[in-house]
Amino acid sequence: MTSKVCALIDYGMGNLHSAGKALEHVSENTKVVITADPKVILAADHVVLPGVGAIRDCMAEIKRLGIDEVVAEVAGKQKPLLGICVGMQAMMEHSEENGGVPCMNMFGGEVKFFGDDLFENGEKLKVPHMGWNKVEQVAHPMWHNIADNSRFYFVHSYYIQAKNPAQVKGRGHYGVDFAAAIGQGNIFAVQFHPEKSAAAGLQLLQNFLNWDGQA
Repeated sequence: MTSKVCALIDYGMGNLHSAGKALEHVSENTKVVITADPKVILAADHVVLPGVGAIRDCMAEIKRLGIDEVVAEVAGKQKPLLGICVGMQAMMEHSEENGGVPCMNMFGGEVKFFGDDLFENGEKLKVPHMGWNKVEQVAHPMWHNIADNSRFYFVHSYYIQAKNPAQVKGRGHYGVDFAAAIGQGNIFAVQFHPEKSAAAGLQLLQNFLNWDGQA
């Protein structure tokens, strides 16, 4: 018997199938609905904003469908809201990608390019950053039952530089230090793909479905 609903926002730019399957896998009493309907999103108990691809295209669809206004309303209602990958980047002020793109301005900070000349200990690093990377945690309910410095799966050429250090809830490093997770109140967002991150990622999604939105 389901008692809660989790809305996975479909604006045409998310990895919806795998994210939806992962959420369903960990949901004991939650129905997962893939939707762009504002009424369904606003009525849900938990909301997920995914995202893959170029930020220009993502923001264009988010604005065209009015998803930015819906997400702002969800945030204001104190419902648990999870951003994933480009969904996290879309929550920032601005992205350097595609010549510069204004984002939803839910968090202060910039989405920056790793660069073509990224080095670590004299070795040139490949961009995009693709693969498993450790995440250093900052205390938050979303890390329940996940060991600090657990590895998560990343695929990104751009990283988040947050203005407010207190909003950084997880730190990663790939040539430069970057925000792997950010959070404020009922909002939590991650740069990695929890749906591709094995047991730790599934635990994080389960934590989200059990989270009451209180930090």
